Amino acid sequence: MRVNGKDYRAVWWQDGAVGFVEQRTLPHRFETGFARTVEEAARAIEDMAVRGAPTIGVMAGYALALAARLGEDIGSAQDRLARTRPTAVNLWTGLGAVDSAAPDPDAMLAAARAYDDAEVAAAEAIGGHGAGLVKPGARILTHCNAGWLAAQDWGTALSVVFKAARSGLAPFVWVDETRPRLQGARLTSWELTQEGIEHRIVADGAAAYLMRQGQVDLAVTGTDRVAANGDVANKIGTYGVALSANAHGVPFYVAAPLSSIDRSTLSGADITMEERSEDEVLYSEGLDAQGRLTRVRVAPEGAKALNPAFDVTPGGLVTGLITEVGIVDASRDGLDQAFGRGGRADSDGS
Repeated sequence: MRVNGKDYRAVWWQDGAVGFVEQRTLPHRFETGFARTVEEAARAIEDMAVRGAPTIGVMAGYALALAARLGEDIGSAQDRLARTRPTAVNLWTGLGAVDSAAPDPDAMLAAARAYDDAEVAAAEAIGGHGAGLVKPGARILTHCNAGWLAAQDWGTALSVVFKAARSGLAPFVWVDETRPRLQGARLTSWELTQEGIEHRIVADGAAAYLMRQGQVDLAVTGTDRVAANGDVANKIGTYGVALSANAHGVPFYVAAPLSSIDRSTLSGADITMEERSEDEVLYSEGLDAQGRLTRVRVAPEGAKALNPAFDVTPGGLVTGLITEVGIVDASRDGLDQAFGRGGRADSDGS
């Protein structure tokens, strides 16, 4: 995607290092960074400088190739990277794709680049399939960030929006703010602004209200992992959106590359759910009156918080999975159908 007239991917290889768009400073500052060691790459993922399941997979793949080029132990590097974010199965998919070329450093880098390009192609194809669901002027509700920052170059849920917009369908987007890290308000809104797509940020709790008022035609989210039975793990609050959509007859779709599907995990109950620091709930960050990025406490001193990063939406609440090979049911049969259309090999996720 283009930012200020220049083409970027969220993660890339450059001069013996892994380049990435620094997502923590957005939307206030556009910055890039470089990971020159495996530990730097791992911390970029853990600290959410790099986030979004497909992008995490690409970052991990390049980082493993980096380990080989630095002469580090590949097994140890893989173990370190695998501990960064437990819910996103793309992490293991990316690692597996590059590890298959070990121990040759050149072959591993080539594998990382091939995996990167495959994820870009998948994201664009998702948008092509999903755009067929969008009627002119459709009002689409999103949750979290599933744009090009989260999935190389096109995104997943937002790929549907981008393709629809570029086809002249003029979609309008309701952007859930997505507490507590505000990925919707900070990142999705920024991406839509870059594309010139009309949207409004709404509090997470407003989604059900908007649906009841008949102001949502379609809800589309991304996912960090789809289990074998079609259950979907995504940013906390997605389950509530799906319940509201089901109650009000709003189609609820999940956009996901096949690299996000983990048929070795039987159901959503078997997915490891990441729990992050309570500080993300107790504090907030933004620009002060002088334009300085400032962190402030919003809860009383002494208050404690619980911060689950993800929830599981049962496959029965999902109208369909939008993949790079087409739209399929969120079920075992649907996933078999997707992989039967010539999809990439199953992940080795755990």
